[in-house]
Amino acid sequence: MVHLGVNIDHVATVRQARRTDEPDPVWAAAEAELGGADGITFHLREDRRHISDRDAHVLKQTVAVKLNMEMAIAADIVDIACELRPEQCSLVPERREELTTEGGLDVGRHRQAIGAAVDRLRAQGIVVSAFIEPAEAQIRASAEVGCAAVELWTGGFAHAKTLAEIAARVEELRRGIEVGRDSGLEVHGGHGLTYRNISRVAGLPGFSEFNIGHSIISRAVFVGIREAVREMKSLLERYRPQES
Repeated sequence: MVHLGVNIDHVATVRQARRTDEPDPVWAAAEAELGGADGITFHLREDRRHISDRDAHVLKQTVAVKLNMEMAIAADIVDIACELRPEQCSLVPERREELTTEGGLDVGRHRQAIGAAVDRLRAQGIVVSAFIEPAEAQIRASAEVGCAAVELWTGGFAHAKTLAEIAARVEELRRGIEVGRDSGLEVHGGHGLTYRNISRVAGLPGFSEFNIGHSIISRAVFVGIREAVREMKSLLERYRPQES
């Protein structure tokens, strides 16, 4: 069974547009759970552009499913994660000028710093995942620094335009899953996944979790969060690989 993690960051983005107290991402998390979400994902960014420290702490107190904190490896953010102790922390690259996280973390290049963050988080009993591009070197480096999982960046697939490019990106993900599982890692997927494109990646054997935010929150504007989550869960079930 493939699990669905719902990223609630963009509920907080709407709130921060007016610097007010609504919509509350904590309420959104509860609605997502009622819609069948297997996990709640949030990104506590260094600049606090959407999710706040208050949000993070209340989510920890109230979320009944898996809580996944996306985070940079900055020392102060690692401190917060170690105090908060979500079930999982997903290490991501972070640049203040970006609209959202683009591309994967370069684990090979930053091996020492990432390894130190992984060690601290694991000491608190937190499962650590690295958000990386589906490249063999990055996947194997993630295993070597102590990650239990990787989340393969699906943006290359999501942004592909031609049929040939889409096919190449799907094959890249298929190979990434193979390398990840061979390295003893749980393999997740995320970035740019929508109701329109999920079928191709949901059909790949080996993914155990997808983290999806923007598309679900966008759909929720029209049908509500519970229904938007139900619809995505239904698609994951429809397109999941058939067991042999």
